Amino acid sequence: METLESLSAMLETTDDIRSIVRTMKSLSAVSIRKYEQAEDALSGYERTIDLGLAALLHDRRARGLPLLGGAPSASAKEALIVIGSDRGMCGRYNDIAFRAARDGIGAQTSVLAVVGARVAARLEAAGHRVDRRFAVPGTVAGMSSLVQGIIIDIDAWTHGEGVGHVRVLHNRREKRARAVPVDLPLLPVPESHLKRLLDTPWPGPGLPFFRMDTGRLLSRLVRQRLFVVLYRALAEALASEHATRLAAMQSAERNIDERREGLRSRFRQRRQETITRELMDLVSGFEAVNAPQE
Repeated sequence: METLESLSAMLETTDDIRSIVRTMKSLSAVSIRKYEQAEDALSGYERTIDLGLAALLHDRRARGLPLLGGAPSASAKEALIVIGSDRGMCGRYNDIAFRAARDGIGAQTSVLAVVGARVAARLEAAGHRVDRRFAVPGTVAGMSSLVQGIIIDIDAWTHGEGVGHVRVLHNRREKRARAVPVDLPLLPVPESHLKRLLDTPWPGPGLPFFRMDTGRLLSRLVRQRLFVVLYRALAEALASEHATRLAAMQSAERNIDERREGLRSRFRQRRQETITRELMDLVSGFEAVNAPQE
């Protein structure tokens, strides 16, 4: 039987949980904005990289050279990078990333790298070997070092393990909270992107010239483009994670409010019953004391 003391304890616990949920909501809302700002901050740098690539592509086309030195073989091995989460309470975020990764792993996938322990554990439970694990950065400041580390591994895969294709799979936020999987090619640079750069009018009176060896310049520009694409994918994934967590916390808060209201109603009812019972005991005692003696 519920007592006033037990109901009061449950109300206190519910209030504590509600406070935690509200704090997590606030943190997620702030984090979403920070990762969106980090993504927006790349726009100018990305444009600079694209202009450099466009100038180099125009030069190579004018000299009759392949745009990027030739595409890898269709049978080249592939590396897949999956971005998930290290933390829970974010709805179906990790389920979506896991299912997209499971469906995206093919016969040519020779290297599987995962950012986030939860998706890595699910892929291994499904029978897929995870070759490389990365921890999800807890702040915007930690994103650059993670991306640099992934690029170093990509260099090792392409030069040491014969990997010719690299893809990154991550969740992107749509309609405020919905997480949608996105599969982006990293290497080789998509032909559609190269053609778009060539077809875009140059924003100036003439193309720039350069003295650096074209092979070295191309390698550095592609490497910087890798950084931009990976950084943006990571920022989008983290913003999506916090958006789904925010939605989950909002749903949890509604459920907690409903439970708290129910507990309050039962507490008021139990208190009224207790007061009524105590008053009845007083009345009965008073009547017994004042009853005429026979």
